Amino acid sequence: MRGGTPMSPTAPLRIVVADDNPVVRAGLTALLAGREDTTVVAEAANGREACDAARHHRPDVILLDVRMPGMDGLSALPHLVPLAPVMMLTYSHESQTVREAVRLGAGGYLVHGEFTVEQLVTAVRDIRAGRPHFTRTAADALSRQPRRHHATAHATPQRPVSARKISSSRLSQLQSNMGQSMRSRFRLSTREAEIMDLIATGMNNQQIAATCFISEKTVKNHINRIFAKLHSTSRSQAAAKWLGVA
Repeated sequence: MRGGTPMSPTAPLRIVVADDNPVVRAGLTALLAGREDTTVVAEAANGREACDAARHHRPDVILLDVRMPGMDGLSALPHLVPLAPVMMLTYSHESQTVREAVRLGAGGYLVHGEFTVEQLVTAVRDIRAGRPHFTRTAADALSRQPRRHHATAHATPQRPVSARKISSSRLSQLQSNMGQSMRSRFRLSTREAEIMDLIATGMNNQQIAATCFISEKTVKNHINRIFAKLHSTSRSQAAAKWLGVA
């Protein structure tokens, strides 16, 4: 106690959020800064900014996207891991990307659309405590990783977790704890979920139509149904809910 005011038993976890999507950054910052146990000390739009922020603020946890302009997340990882535990928080769910992130030292990997707000906060605490945390798609990618015993001799012991340290039983446990995906939560069809993913990355209707090989009118019809299911009136509001940050 200082000056008659009780001191908090534990300080809030200090977090750096790195993502080139401003909607994602704003949503995550609003979510994590609005809690007593977490706070965002800096935001970054690419890997280089994340490295600068981590060196300056020395955070407890870094949330890192994969695909960013300039220095991307995978390129930044070797520079960030010595500074703070890193959790990938991204749309990139390709098996090779997940495995490479873990090989480079990421302590966890969350794929947007596969976690709730509370699961995100739990994952942040787990990463800080040295406990790996993966959403279903990322865990599946790791469970399919081929064993390469000849490469283990030169592993870096300081890395918080490596793919070979995660047993099949642990992966099953992680998968069972993920809960319903955002697609199931909002009852979106496969096509609607695909389009919602593209909306959240910042694509306009013309780009979505070209990507999905459908007409812009069809895209608009899908978006109208998506907005109704997500109870949203704008793309940014829908994206924030879809990403689990609203």
